[in-house]
Amino acid sequence: MNAARGILSTPTPSSPSPSRQQPPRRLALRAAANFSISDAELESRGFRLRRTPEGLDLEALNTVFARVGFPRRDPARIRRALEHTQSLVWVEDGRSERPVAFARASGDGVFNAVVWDVVVDPSFQGLGLGKAVMERLVDDLRHRGVSNIALYAEPKVIGFYRPLGFAADPDGIRGMVYSPSKQGKGGGRGNFLM
Repeated sequence: MNAARGILSTPTPSSPSPSRQQPPRRLALRAAANFSISDAELESRGFRLRRTPEGLDLEALNTVFARVGFPRRDPARIRRALEHTQSLVWVEDGRSERPVAFARASGDGVFNAVVWDVVVDPSFQGLGLGKAVMERLVDDLRHRGVSNIALYAEPKVIGFYRPLGFAADPDGIRGMVYSPSKQGKGGGRGNFLM
């Protein structure tokens, strides 16, 4: 990692390996016709599609998080989360070399995955970048054999995810989150989502 800028880089072969090995990333293009915008079209617009954390400027990502209303995060904790990320897709603006769209997923690598941190810099919204990262993230997970893909979404953005195949409360299933502040009040029940 370039500590001065908070940019992640891939360890060199002489570097110690991470405590948890990730399977090799699939970089080959798969059925580009299934994507609403092709990789070539993204490149022609001046964007680079990335699938590894290499070159990801964590301070710039934190700025995007803040611009969409997410809390700023400790870069060391972001780095740790990325080490446990199963699938990652982000878009870099070729002019500024900064991330402008981002999504990641973690899970068991077999049955289940949860999508996290889907963001598009507000000045780049409406260009199809959110859809581009989500389509590719879901495609990657599906090609790994993961069939149960979940995410948390604020009510105002649920409509974005529906055309991508996501459903709120499918078959009456309700998501729940453990809430330490609720423990001891009502038997430790979690908060219901959506």
